Parts: sequence; C-alpha cells; structure tokens
Amino acid sequence: MVLKIRFLICVLFSFLFSICVNAQGYKLKTIVIDPGHGGNKPGATSGIFSVEKNVALAISLKLNEKINAEMPDVNIILTRNKDIDVDLYRRAEIANKAKADLFISIHCNSAGPESSGTETLVAGSHRLNEQNAALRENEDIKLEKNYKKNYEDFDPNQSETFIILSLMKNVFRDKSLKIAKYIQNNFTNDNKRVNRGVKEQGVLVLQRCGMPAVLIEIGFISNPKEEEYMNSEKGQTEIVNAIFKAIKQYKKEIEN
Repeated sequence: MVLKIRFLICVLFSFLFSICVNAQGYKLKTIVIDPGHGGNKPGATSGIFSVEKNVALAISLKLNEKINAEMPDVNIILTRNKDIDVDLYRRAEIANKAKADLFISIHCNSAGPESSGTETLVAGSHRLNEQNAALRENEDIKLEKNYKKNYEDFDPNQSETFIILSLMKNVFRDKSLKIAKYIQNNFTNDNKRVNRGVKEQGVLVLQRCGMPAVLIEIGFISNPKEEEYMNSEKGQTEIVNAIFKAIKQYKKEIEN
C-alpha cells in the first residue's frame, strides 16, 4: 500500500513538473545512462565468452564519451562506471535526485540462438502476454539483500502489481515513445538490424523514473553472431552512434 501511495505521489509530481516544463520551454540538460545489471547480477549470458553486464557497461561508457565530446552542454550521469551492483530502486533514485531529463538503460536480450534484433521498452500499459521481458528484467530484485523492504509490496511475479502500475500512465510516456522510435529507426536504417519494435512493459526501473525513460535491448547475447557483433569495436561503435543520433534527433525536436 505504501508503494502505491508513493507511486501516485510521484506521478502527481511528474504531472505538475511537466506543466512547468511545457510552459517555460523544455531543455535536455541532464541524461542518466544506466548500464544494466552488474556485480553479482550478471544478467543474461551466452555461456560462450560474454555476459550482459559487461557488454552493457562497455556500450554505456562509449555512449558517455561520445555525448561528452559532441554535446558538452549536456550533463551525463552513469548509474555505474565499473562492475558493481546497483539496486534497481537506486538507479531510478539517482535519476530522480539529479532531476534528469532523460533516462537510458542499456541491456542485452536473451532467448534462442536464432533470435535476433533490437527492441526498446518504455513504461506504460501492457497486455498480460507482454510481461515476459519485464519479469526477466525485474528478476534482479530478488537478488538484492533487502528487496522486501525496499520494494515493499511489489512482487515481480504477481500480475496484479503490473495492473496497478499500468492504471497510472507516466506523464512522460509520449516523450519516451518519441526517442524510443528514433532509436529503433536508427538501428534499422543505419545499422541494418532486425527491428523488434517499441514496446510498453512494466519494467520497474522505468516505472520509477520521473522523466522520459527507455530500456534498450541492443541485441541477443544468446545469438552467437549478435554476441560477436555486440562485443566487437565495429558493433559497439554502430550501436552507440545509433543511440547518440536518436538523442540528437530527440533534443532537436523537443527544444524546437
């Protein structure tokens, strides 16, 4: 119940903040980059030579460098810059306390060896059969020492939790969808990747962010070809360029 009340307060605050933003002119000043997993939470693994936490960190560090070099007026905050464990609630907390204008979480997908492509997730309403990815990402909660205390009555395995969250749509949903579409278009058109689309799902770290937020699945680590691509210099450069281009497109549109 406490979590539900806090969530409603967060949404109300975000709504009031968005009114001020629209009235005064929106500027993209601070971006939080969130490398998924880390520490004792490796995330997905191919069982061959890499794990999700390391790939996500490598991409995030390169994205940070590129934005710093080409957008010096934008402040970048990393939720982690090395192989450490950062609880899911803490990642969103970092972004909220920094009053970030955009939250980007980097992850790798996992399924069969033939699965391929990229997809970008945003918080929002969703159907029950779309919960697989959300459940997988939220599974890290149970690896945290005090997860029952930190997340109170949030149980990633109960569909009721997702239904409650979906009743209150994030006021930044439209902006999240906007940049998510740019990201997917760039992956498809520039990098020639398989487009798995933009999806609204109940990933907790996105639900708790009081700003436009996306979670990018940059490829399937379970697919040997995509694993090699995501670990290569060429692949990482292409992925970073696609995301960076989307940020530029997003920044230009919302500031104009």
